Amino acid sequence: MFKKLKFKLNNENIFLWFLSFLLFSNEIINAQKTNVGLIYENDYTDMEKIFQLAITNANTNMEDMYLNGVSINIESGNAFETSKKLCKMLRQNLVAVFGPTSTMAAKHAMSICDAKELPFIDTRPDFVVELPTINMHPHPTQLAIILKDLVTILEWEAFTIIYESGEFLPIVNDLLQLYGPSGPTTVVRRYELDLNGDYRNVLRRIRNSGETSLIVVGSADTLPELLKQAQQVGLMTGAYRYIISDLDFQTLDLEPYQHSDANITGIRLISPENEFVLEVAKALYEEEDPYVNVSCPLTVNMALVYDGVQLLAETFKHIMFRPVSLNCNDDVTWDKGYTLVNYMKSLSIKGLSGDIKFDYEGLRTDFSLDIIELTVSGLQKIGTWSSDEGASLDRPAPTITVEPDQRSLVNRSFVVITAISEPYGMLKDSPATLEGNDQFEGFGIELIEELGKKLGFSYTFRLQEDNKYGSIDPVTKKWNGMLLEIMEGRADLGITDLTMTSDRESAVDFTIPFMNLGIAILFRKPMKEPPKLFSFMSPFSGEVWLWLGISCVSVSLSMFILGRISPAEWDNPYPCIEEPTELENQFSLTNCFWFSIGALLQQGSELAPKGFSTRSVASFWSFFILIMVSSYTANLAAFLTVESLSTPIENVDDLAANKGGVNYGAKVGGSTFKFFQDAKFPTYQKMYEFMDSHPEFMTSTNAEGVQRVEDENYAFLMESTTIDYITERRCTLTQVGLLLDEKGYGIAMKKNSPFRDVLSQAVLELQEQGVLVKMKTKWWKEKRGGGACTVSLLLQPIREHNIRFRANLEYPPHFPKVIAYIRAK
Repeated sequence: MFKKLKFKLNNENIFLWFLSFLLFSNEIINAQKTNVGLIYENDYTDMEKIFQLAITNANTNMEDMYLNGVSINIESGNAFETSKKLCKMLRQNLVAVFGPTSTMAAKHAMSICDAKELPFIDTRPDFVVELPTINMHPHPTQLAIILKDLVTILEWEAFTIIYESGEFLPIVNDLLQLYGPSGPTTVVRRYELDLNGDYRNVLRRIRNSGETSLIVVGSADTLPELLKQAQQVGLMTGAYRYIISDLDFQTLDLEPYQHSDANITGIRLISPENEFVLEVAKALYEEEDPYVNVSCPLTVNMALVYDGVQLLAETFKHIMFRPVSLNCNDDVTWDKGYTLVNYMKSLSIKGLSGDIKFDYEGLRTDFSLDIIELTVSGLQKIGTWSSDEGASLDRPAPTITVEPDQRSLVNRSFVVITAISEPYGMLKDSPATLEGNDQFEGFGIELIEELGKKLGFSYTFRLQEDNKYGSIDPVTKKWNGMLLEIMEGRADLGITDLTMTSDRESAVDFTIPFMNLGIAILFRKPMKEPPKLFSFMSPFSGEVWLWLGISCVSVSLSMFILGRISPAEWDNPYPCIEEPTELENQFSLTNCFWFSIGALLQQGSELAPKGFSTRSVASFWSFFILIMVSSYTANLAAFLTVESLSTPIENVDDLAANKGGVNYGAKVGGSTFKFFQDAKFPTYQKMYEFMDSHPEFMTSTNAEGVQRVEDENYAFLMESTTIDYITERRCTLTQVGLLLDEKGYGIAMKKNSPFRDVLSQAVLELQEQGVLVKMKTKWWKEKRGGGACTVSLLLQPIREHNIRFRANLEYPPHFPKVIAYIRAK
């Protein structure tokens, strides 16, 4: 037994000695390692991948030693976590630290490395470069010079600078100082206003101000959303020019803007066409084609980390310093740190970001950039910028001769037929006699103007005299109206509130809808109900009144029974007789009902209970009545002040059932009447039978139907967009119910026209750019009396309070808006 125990103890001692030997050997190995540290954020895992790839590639050319990568990850911008983890990493014999990309975390890491004299390799654009720091990024002051050279070579006479946040203000300030007070007209705007990534307010102000040349100074993180919202508000057209200052231009996916006609110019430090860049990208992402959506995934920070590792490896080929373990809690520093940094600055290598050289101040110098422009075929290099020669353009000549597109509308001329229909086509109100295109205005007229500007064609408007859009005669099977003019070639295009139907599609072609709508009911607004005789009972429902009556009867019976039982309620009717033969009780059945009703009506009575039981019932009843009367009084005030509105119809079913004696009709031969004629739904079939059997309720024009709605107990069936236009101007009318169907308005053209796709694409672009929405707001709510009902609602409080229009009176808050609106009209 003792022998076994001794053998066990010997085994444990051997194991402990072996473990101590391993730990000692590991310390010796760590002391000889050349460790390089990397601090990266959790959102940038690719940074750690390229760091390890750079370490691996650098070691292939090392002979006597090798580099070892040590990395830690932190939350983005967490300075405390950065300091804590960096202090632990300093104990691992580091020779340099590559910093994080966020500003606050990088500054804390830089200060710790500065205190320990440990080389800190920065990849951010920083204005302050101190020992022992090497900044691989071009200095922001040089970026301002680059932007000035671009403005000069592109011949911009005035421009607007839109910057992301205060972090980018030094670049804006340097650019403005380069021009001085005698420079071009410059407007400065900030687009990141802490609105959860909503930049549309700033972009709308730019659009409304007429500024067309924009320099965007911001990060690559916000640029995709900025460009997307710029397209949404209409800033991505041929009238606008952009210069993107971020050096990560190669990472942006600009495919959605290739055909927007906007001129977008940028600069890049990393060239995706470079074979070295392509090789690193393939090795990093392990893909044959690592470029997604024609954009390079390698960012400037990633490329500078890779170049920084190669620069460090090149330095250790010439000098050899033994790293030491450092501690944040003492004053020990690495005495070789400054020497290593100075030697690195004296070297010159070629990396992913081009030639890497430093001047005597430690700033990046002698580097070059590509000037890139977005074209319909993608990003194209149009020039270069270098520290010595500045910017120079060298646009490549086209190498392929493209056959002219037969579908192109450039320099073509069209006859466009239209009809008088507000607000799509109208004659201008002018004292002078107008001719040609000048005599027309409206939504459809302006839409053709926008398409003409966009596609480069000219046009001549012609009016359809009989104002018929086009329908097929069921007997002769012949078309009439505007569609006949297009089919027989007397007009090329047709535009008005022309509904796209299956019959019309069989005769002509349409573009995609420029406006979506449906059939709705136009009727007068609900009218005020006359007061009712028993409106005083409205505060309580019928059930409450019933239970209140039952309660009154129950209390009266309770008082009668308790009054009979309680001795205190029996009185001597003859005080002179001490022992009367009869006693008297005041709570007879009649008196009990009188007592409860008097309490209910808050009038009281001469009866006063004397017994405990009767007094208890009377107290509970009085408290109950107090609550009920208070509730009734409060509800009665609300019911008498709230205006009750009534309308005989609320939907299409009420209309079909002839509820309230409301007659209805539609325009004869229009698409609305055709809809009911072909409908299979029973309610719509019933409505068609009514309209077919009562031709007196049908109208020849929409204006006639609107007038009948105002003058008679009549509802008019028409398209919802026209109803919106009418209700903006006639305040007594409104739309009733939901849409009965869904359809759209389109531009008509001859069958199998080669221009259909081109026009449809142009209409779609106008929709995406917000041009159509802006036009609809203009013609529905602003022009020709639009917004009259809105002004009426704003003026109503003024009329109610009898506020006089005098300058010395205190106006309500909305009054200046009302006056401004009236002056605009």
